[in-house]
Amino acid sequence: VSLQCVLCDRELHTQARLRDHERSRLQPGHIPYCDQCSSNPGPGPSARHRATSRCLSCKVNLCTECQRRSHPSRRKHPLSSYPQPGPGEQGEAQSQQLDKRLSQIVSSFLLVDEKEQIQVADEEEFIQKLDCKADENLKVVSIFGNTGDGKSHTLNHTFFYGREVFKTSPAQESCTVGVWAAYDPVHHVVVIDTEGLLGATVNLSQRTRLLLKVLAISDIVIYRTHADRLHNDLFKFLGDASEAYLKHFTKELKATTARCGLDVPLSTLGPSVIIFHETVHTKLLGSDRPSEIPEKLLQERFRKLDRFPEAFCSIQYKGTRTYNPPTDFSGVLRMIEQQLSNNTTRSPRPPAIIFKALNALSERFSGEIADDQMAHSCFFPDEYFTCSCTCLSCGTGCKNSMNHAKDGIPHESESRCSYSHQYDNRVYTCKSCYEHGKEVIVVPKTSASTDSPWLGLAIYAWSGYVIECPTCGIIYRSRQYWFGNQDPVDTVVRTEIEHVWLGSDGFLKDNNNAAQRLLDGMNMMAQSVSEFGAKPTKAVTAWLTDQIAPAYWRPNSQIVNCQKCNKPFEDQESKHHCRACGEGFCDHCSSKSRPVPERGWGSAPVRVCDECYEDAVIKADVVHEDGDESGTIIARKVGEAVQNTFGAVATAIDFPLGLMKDAARPSYWVPDHEITNCCCCQKEFTTKMSKHHCRACGQGFCNECSQDRRTVSSRGWDHPVRVCVNCNKKPGDL
Repeated sequence: VSLQCVLCDRELHTQARLRDHERSRLQPGHIPYCDQCSSNPGPGPSARHRATSRCLSCKVNLCTECQRRSHPSRRKHPLSSYPQPGPGEQGEAQSQQLDKRLSQIVSSFLLVDEKEQIQVADEEEFIQKLDCKADENLKVVSIFGNTGDGKSHTLNHTFFYGREVFKTSPAQESCTVGVWAAYDPVHHVVVIDTEGLLGATVNLSQRTRLLLKVLAISDIVIYRTHADRLHNDLFKFLGDASEAYLKHFTKELKATTARCGLDVPLSTLGPSVIIFHETVHTKLLGSDRPSEIPEKLLQERFRKLDRFPEAFCSIQYKGTRTYNPPTDFSGVLRMIEQQLSNNTTRSPRPPAIIFKALNALSERFSGEIADDQMAHSCFFPDEYFTCSCTCLSCGTGCKNSMNHAKDGIPHESESRCSYSHQYDNRVYTCKSCYEHGKEVIVVPKTSASTDSPWLGLAIYAWSGYVIECPTCGIIYRSRQYWFGNQDPVDTVVRTEIEHVWLGSDGFLKDNNNAAQRLLDGMNMMAQSVSEFGAKPTKAVTAWLTDQIAPAYWRPNSQIVNCQKCNKPFEDQESKHHCRACGEGFCDHCSSKSRPVPERGWGSAPVRVCDECYEDAVIKADVVHEDGDESGTIIARKVGEAVQNTFGAVATAIDFPLGLMKDAARPSYWVPDHEITNCCCCQKEFTTKMSKHHCRACGQGFCNECSQDRRTVSSRGWDHPVRVCVNCNKKPGDL
């Protein structure tokens, strides 16, 4: 650092090694600082003062105090006096001293930790930690760069006169973990320091996503690089950040303005970017081609890498070449001050608005990201910001942003789904309504909404399941013509394949629902009839069980001993059928359960014998051609058996409801053996307590927590049925 006249400056800086030096033109009447007290930059009596004279022998500038101390009157050194500063210059010096004193009380605080958790409770605490006024309009300046490039050091010397507001360290480990913030009272900005790009080894994806949240609330972003040459990572980072900002954050910032009711709308245009490049051995960008400005060269580099930073207001370049420390930060400070004075695209806003914006982005884009499953093809892949839920049927991911369910937005996908027998994700819509411009979903069920449970049971036994449209009425009965009845898809309904999302209610048209509804009706009839007659004999129960049993089950009359342990059955002992092989077993030899979809039992676990439990696949020689019976066929056989035998055993009707539950249970119901506690009150079930299923959610409840009755039309229950206390509180139709 030296002072030259115009002639000396021209002669010195025509040399190649001095050509890149930064030089600022001094105003007329410039007075240098005292050389004796220049090492004391702090405030107070030891602060740096302007020189009042120059010793021509010692060739040093001296203030009044240093001249009195080092050049007493007995020394005959010739002195040349500087003109005293005018009132304006004295005011400028005093203003600078005041700015330094204001910076002495500034301290930084942790705003967001490395796990993306905001460490400030609310906007009041945010304002308190910044130590600023609540109604003061501020801008945000943040800094990015690789670990070890001196980001914290740059902020300290640019805004705080070299004070260590942000922690620096000579150690190898990164000294900045998470996001730190401080308030600059001189420029009225919130200064944010971030973690280095290459320093994180744990939660790398979350830390990288955190940088984009900081970028979204910033007005000016400084990208600090100490590399001798601008690497491709710099351009890829800014290009990927721009693309992710436009794709995910622009929409969210608009929604945040409306959702939070902000008085000042958040700007959807990205911040201004200043690339602060410090070199030692290499020339600065554009210095060897004076005809081309550095910003144009930056755009060429972006295009070569197929990156387009369209989200940013501007991208500027500021380079400095440091032959001998310290680094000159005055140039980047002047560029920042120019951007701060420009309010055409991004205007200052109160600190509460800044905190609300950061908090809203943190709530939206949060959650763990599996680094081992991530293909890091870019700095900000879509998986950082989109919903992680995938379709159970086709494996396609949801296209909506993270945590969209909080806003009541359902899962969506850009691709069509494929049909899966396991989830039965085919949806029926009324063909007639569709041709008239309406899309009405219809559900196969046991009876029409206008039928009473008893009448619906009788009609079901004769005409099979029914498809009813709210607009067109009954459009199909499965056995209306008994023989030659066409499939509803060919006549009255059209089908669509929809995605099956984890945690959703699934698809509501499973005909096992019809079977359970039939059992509910039969249970009511049995309770009424049993008041007038005796309990049915074991023989009647076994005979009725055989009437509704699948074709591959061995009849009860032929089961004398357990198929595995060969133990004879007692008169009152229950005979259990394995749902896989159909043989009869005692309770001990058939206590296990697993899904048997190949027999038409769906994806829920059902009772199987020990041998079939160990076999993953049933042997081909035990599968009969007529063995694949769905819940609809079983329910139909129940209806036929009841219709044909109702008159004969009207005074003593009963049926093995526990045996039939596996066949009749809707697919969305939790199996009985998995229910150990009430889903609401967590009361543990005993052998004497009944387990009740909510017809809306399918969970298991005790009697006290499931006494309400409501229609659940979405599940095919058109008459009031049992629902839990939680579903009963839901508004609207279930």
